[in-house]
Amino acid sequence: MFILPKNVTIIEVGPRDGLQNEKNHVGEEEKLEFIHLLQSAGIKEMELTSFVSPKWVPQMADAKNIVEKAKKIGRQFVLAPNEKGADLAIEAGAENIAVFVGVSNTFNKKNINRTTIESMNSLELVIAKLKSDGIFVRACISTAFYCPYEGKIEIEEVSKLCSRFISMGVDELSVADTIGMANPMESYELFNRLKDLFPDVLLTAHFHDTRKMAIANIFAAMQAGVNRFDTSAGGLGGCPFAPGATGNVATEDVVHMLHSLGIETGIDVEKICEAVGMIAPHVSHPIETGMYKLYKNRSS
Repeated sequence: MFILPKNVTIIEVGPRDGLQNEKNHVGEEEKLEFIHLLQSAGIKEMELTSFVSPKWVPQMADAKNIVEKAKKIGRQFVLAPNEKGADLAIEAGAENIAVFVGVSNTFNKKNINRTTIESMNSLELVIAKLKSDGIFVRACISTAFYCPYEGKIEIEEVSKLCSRFISMGVDELSVADTIGMANPMESYELFNRLKDLFPDVLLTAHFHDTRKMAIANIFAAMQAGVNRFDTSAGGLGGCPFAPGATGNVATEDVVHMLHSLGIETGIDVEKICEAVGMIAPHVSHPIETGMYKLYKNRSS
């Protein structure tokens, strides 16, 4: 007998994780239209943008304007890698901040030029300050299953990192299969362990679809008790520090799967596809997710 939740929360990461490494420049107005169409589809939690150096991530140079102009619907996250980014995000009016660390030292060093321990040490004061200001803090944990440089990551390493984040007072853990190499058994085992260790923590699963197993991994994570998932409209995304990794699992495909199982999300798949159709001409590759292709065929 399958154990399935009655409701699932989708956290849309397309505007940030989906677009941050896009080769084509996506303008501020296009991003805002994309965000507002996703909101009109029923998305209540979303990663809007990232406060990082425009020298390294030019796609996010308009972060301040995006935060200021986006409609305030539900919980909106912005990513901040350090104290400076967090300060800029708060100045812009952000109320929910996401920080990130890779379990893998090699990945973390290639990503932000720090070891995992160095990153955690530097974030301790940042998180303390954010929590004292009443900010919701989301901890994004990269390479929780596999690293492109170090291979398989042990569950104990992920658990230790999660435990330290919890001791710092974070409100949510988003645990990621950054390069899309996990299988459903590994998904179940990790999230079952994390649910056992941290039953009262808001736990979110984040899967990439490199080997087309993200949907199966989501189903397995639900069996372990997870009911929150990061997804990206159109399957947009990918990590420049994870060779071979493709985009995030597509919001429209995940929501369709959940609805087919009788699980409520509050999201309109057709409207998600409308948002994908709006952003599709502005990205550098064709979008060919299952539900979006069906939508295009019906609309043509």
